[in-house]
Amino acid sequence: MIQSPATPAAPALPLDTALATGPDSAPAGSAPSVAHGPGAEPTRVLARFEGWARNTPQAPAVIDGPRIWTYQDLDAAAALVAADLADRVRPGDLVGVCLDRSTALVVTAVALARLGAVYLPLGPRPGERRIQAVTEDLDVACLIGDPDLLPEEHRGGQHLPLPLPTEGVNAPAVAVAAVADSVHGTRRAPEGALYAVLTSGSTGRPKAVAVAESSLSVALDWYRSETGLAPGDRQSLLIGVAFDPHLLELWAALTSGAALVPAPDDTRWDSRVLTDWWRDTALTHAVAATPTVEPLLDRPWPQDLKLRHLVVGGDRMRRRPGADVTATVHNAYGPAEATVVTTTHTMRGTDPEAGDPTPPPIGTALPGVTLVVTDEEGRPVARGQEGELRVGGHCLALGYLDPELTARRFTAPAPDAELPAVERLYRTGDRVRMNTDGSLDFLGRLDDQLKISGVRIEPAEVEAAFEQDPRVRAAVVTVLRDSSGHGRLVAHVRPTDGADPAPGDLLDAVRSWLPEQAVSAAVRIVDGFPLDANGKVDRPALAAQAQAPQSPLAAASGDPVEAAAGAGTGTGTDAVAAVTAAERLVLTTVRDLLGRPDTGLGDHFTDAGGTSVVAARLLATVERETGVRLRAPELLRSTDLRAFAALLDQRLTARPEGA
Repeated sequence: MIQSPATPAAPALPLDTALATGPDSAPAGSAPSVAHGPGAEPTRVLARFEGWARNTPQAPAVIDGPRIWTYQDLDAAAALVAADLADRVRPGDLVGVCLDRSTALVVTAVALARLGAVYLPLGPRPGERRIQAVTEDLDVACLIGDPDLLPEEHRGGQHLPLPLPTEGVNAPAVAVAAVADSVHGTRRAPEGALYAVLTSGSTGRPKAVAVAESSLSVALDWYRSETGLAPGDRQSLLIGVAFDPHLLELWAALTSGAALVPAPDDTRWDSRVLTDWWRDTALTHAVAATPTVEPLLDRPWPQDLKLRHLVVGGDRMRRRPGADVTATVHNAYGPAEATVVTTTHTMRGTDPEAGDPTPPPIGTALPGVTLVVTDEEGRPVARGQEGELRVGGHCLALGYLDPELTARRFTAPAPDAELPAVERLYRTGDRVRMNTDGSLDFLGRLDDQLKISGVRIEPAEVEAAFEQDPRVRAAVVTVLRDSSGHGRLVAHVRPTDGADPAPGDLLDAVRSWLPEQAVSAAVRIVDGFPLDANGKVDRPALAAQAQAPQSPLAAASGDPVEAAAGAGTGTGTDAVAAVTAAERLVLTTVRDLLGRPDTGLGDHFTDAGGTSVVAARLLATVERETGVRLRAPELLRSTDLRAFAALLDQRLTARPEGA
């Protein structure tokens, strides 16, 4: 889940020691690495929702705080929006949706499906330049969202007011369909597309992949069968709207007669808030990104939850859930090009392996999915050998909106692969190993693509965003990992002659080009890039330079200077021994989590590169070390890390002796 592709070109990376062997690994020369999921037949998505609206009109469809929208309410609201859009939007048109997780988003999804339009989720605050690139490449009929949050090009164009809900969780203040007549892209979605999503592009521009209703229906049928989602259940709407797993959440509920529960924004910043939300809303089913769930596995599992099934994905799970976890956890994998989820591995607290500190497999093929692990020529390797994962079957997307790219990435099987029923295979670029039982171990990537907070990032896209700035001659992006293996992006920027750009200014400029996860945590201004024996940029050497702390003397002598994203007054010279215990804890924890030894107490958390995942880990560490539970909003509202530490000091002082 939450993955995007890259063309596999670089040689395979060395195996991690922990992943070099597995309990089910097969010796070379065994059966070929080909596995087929159970049979599957596509069904209808919209028709299933409409059936529930007819048969159970008073059942809750969306539980939005105190307001309950029944299936009848949702059906009627979608009909009104579809009617208002009918003169502007035709079947097959791409419609950019700039809404957050909300009732308005659900109404819009149903309305566009009813019109036969193609739902293109962009998130509530799409970057100005990113949207410009999208609308220049794609024939987008309109953008739907709050006009004050739309890109400037669409704030001043034609606006058609829409009767979308403007109250409740993450609701827009007002909603319109906005048209920018000056922007006319040429690429349309292929016939039969239900939705399209953007994935990171190696050309520096995002690319869109289109998915048919039939492909989504197979994933939804699996979800209902595997989790038992049914009327009376409550399904999360938690995943960010720019990423395709939110479609699994949204349509799984609406095709099961269950209720959707939109998640408040602070649930993604604080794992304690997330579990409180699960409890307060009596949630029974949830989907979440692996980095969001990981902190929950490091402490006792809450025992008063109604949560029965938790589907996680987007990053390698580094340990199995413990015996105290009462929900069934599904470790899911799947690129957007294979419709959200392709393989899963199911784990329960009663399993003999519960609590095992080694990574679980990414699982076996879903219904209608064919898995093939191949060598560089596309021939299946023997089970137990590593290779590139290629995917085929009902799960495959229609392709990219760029036909040439589709032809390169969705290819016919090798002639000697003996896959007579498979016409196309998608090259994932992921390095895996197939075990004797057909399950897969994820081993890494075959190329330079990075993964940050569960989202695959093309370095070339980030580099191209920096190079749009006339002050930048060249940029190279690497990933910096903390002690637990979690990554942060670092941009190494070579300025043009005579330019002296501030790192914070460069970061402000690229934010309009990139999604949140692709904005670098740090910028290093460099005079040049180290080269390897082949004359290419030596990315590992650059990454090592970013990892090494710099002394003030080195910085003053003209060596590369690293700056936090939008750094405030932090200088990297804050002496840990000279601050309070709370400041020492906050500063050392943030430095470790960000992998940035120069972060200072004068830096604001988010400006220094902090994200929702880092915030959850920081708050968990503070609570573990001090017993004081602070909330994410308190961290985000603090003017800098020193102010946050002062708040911690206040709470420590206020606690009664012996507490």
